[in-house]
Amino acid sequence: MTVAYDPQNIFAKILRGEIPAQKVYEDDHTLAFMDVMPQGEGHTLVIPKAPARGLLDADPASLAAVAATVQRVARAVKAAFAADGLTVFQYNEPAGGQTVFHLHVHILPRFDGVVLGRHTGGMADQGVLADHAARIRAALEAA
Repeated sequence: MTVAYDPQNIFAKILRGEIPAQKVYEDDHTLAFMDVMPQGEGHTLVIPKAPARGLLDADPASLAAVAATVQRVARAVKAAFAADGLTVFQYNEPAGGQTVFHLHVHILPRFDGVVLGRHTGGMADQGVLADHAARIRAALEAA
């Protein structure tokens, strides 16, 4: 069963400027911003600007743009937080763990011995997210 893309999802609203986000990077095809319910410091999301419910219905060109942005932003996230490594993941459909039905990729800086928090652990402080976004933007500019 195929479920249609819902243009009222939260990420579509962020793209239209109806909901604020701590933006990290933007180009003609993608947007990267801080996750408001981070599993750790620096948890960043990358989304396509083109509507896509998930990986399987995304236009290949849009998916390629997302992949390029994920790589660029992941390098900056790792540098900005002096991370030991990165975890990059993407969910599809409820059974796969997806809760927002607009294609998105998670980028998390990882540190030896530090366990990720729960994704539903509550909303982060906007000031902290703004600081994290600024750190990542500075790393992007330095690259």
